[in-house]
Amino acid sequence: MQVVKYMFQPHGDDRGQLVALEEYKDIPFEIKRVYYMYDTKEDVVRGHHAHKSLEQILICIHGSCKIILDNGVERKVVPLEKPYEGLYVANNMWREMYDFSPDAVLMVLASELYDENDYIRDYDEFLKIVQRQERD
Repeated sequence: MQVVKYMFQPHGDDRGQLVALEEYKDIPFEIKRVYYMYDTKEDVVRGHHAHKSLEQILICIHGSCKIILDNGVERKVVPLEKPYEGLYVANNMWREMYDFSPDAVLMVLASELYDENDYIRDYDEFLKIVQRQERD
């Protein structure tokens, strides 16, 4: 499994830092939705799903967290610790977010609007879909 991390260009001076993100330039898709998580409790695991079509970039803009990526064959743990670093999550990729620092803010840039029908929330169903796609 290939893990793709984007390193965004911070622009800064003695006043602080700024990161600007543009679709198709810094982000490999049109951004149709942005959301973020914060005040996540210490022992909470978020995610537990995959998407049929949606692509995402995850950026821990404050604090840190870890992401489990699972393509149905292998699993990798990817730490997010820098506000100028984004993790690309393709469709048909199971994801779980955990080990949030108390100050963590995880921002997600999504290629599609919210659509409950795009979610795969059952891991066994996810594995069947991935295996079916490998055969086709």
